[in-house]
Amino acid sequence: MTLHRLSSVEVGVPDIGATSSYYAQFGLTAQPDGWFSTTDGGRQLHLVPAAQRCLREIVIGVDDQDDLAAARSRLQKLGIDSVVDATTVSAREPVSGVRATLRIEPRIQQPTIAATQYNGPGRIERPGSRAPGILRDDPVRPRKLGHAVLGTTDFAATTAFFHDGLGFKLSDRMGEIGAFLRCSTDHHNLLVLHAPVPFLHHTSWQVDDIDEIGRGAASMLEGHPERHVWGLGRHHAGSNFFWYLKDPAGNFSEYYSDLDCILDDQLWKPEVFEDAKGLFSWGPPPPPSFIQPDDLAALMAGLHSPQ
Repeated sequence: MTLHRLSSVEVGVPDIGATSSYYAQFGLTAQPDGWFSTTDGGRQLHLVPAAQRCLREIVIGVDDQDDLAAARSRLQKLGIDSVVDATTVSAREPVSGVRATLRIEPRIQQPTIAATQYNGPGRIERPGSRAPGILRDDPVRPRKLGHAVLGTTDFAATTAFFHDGLGFKLSDRMGEIGAFLRCSTDHHNLLVLHAPVPFLHHTSWQVDDIDEIGRGAASMLEGHPERHVWGLGRHHAGSNFFWYLKDPAGNFSEYYSDLDCILDDQLWKPEVFEDAKGLFSWGPPPPPSFIQPDDLAALMAGLHSPQ
């Protein structure tokens, strides 16, 4: 795969201060210039002022100039212009207006962490000691940005831009309304989702295990129950554990762990899910506000308002 990582996202929000405070509490490390860093992925979230919440840019890592040239050629075949310099190729997805940038950069290197020890029937991995997850007291720190979910009014066109133009690979589909796409060995780095208006549904952030998901969510909800969206549960597509929260701008943010990884494309067969099975395997059912966020009507009105 010539694409090798989801590097960063730029997100526009109306209230930089409140949203920045949220992501600092979420566990990202704030930088002086509006960027936020993860433990392993570096600078991965950039907040910028905007009249309403939106995804402004998505950056994808590639290896070399040949990768850039190949992407530029694919975009040309779709009739999409791109801007090229020594290390990047950028183009706007025509439906949402999101800028996608391919950038030459090193592959992410994540340290190997010790496997979480679980006792089970006939298997005692942790004799005579309490579970490490309940003994942790340090703040939860996301390891990397895993994926983003982009709503679009033209599912086919947006999917074609990322798949046929940029070179993302298809992992699974939810009928004709959702495409799980990857630009790394992770099951998905982008979910393209049919919606009544282009918008950022959520960003997703990797943590070590299910205990870190629970600890992170518990910390975020302490004194702020309105932040809860959906969780705890386990997805079917991707298999990951999840818990979703909501930032002050209305964007959802997800803690996740144990995502499927696809090391050999030939050994993975994409599935098509026609019902909620693709959305979750177990956990509470998703609330209506997860499927259709409460501010969609306002976003649609803002789309047609004078700027």
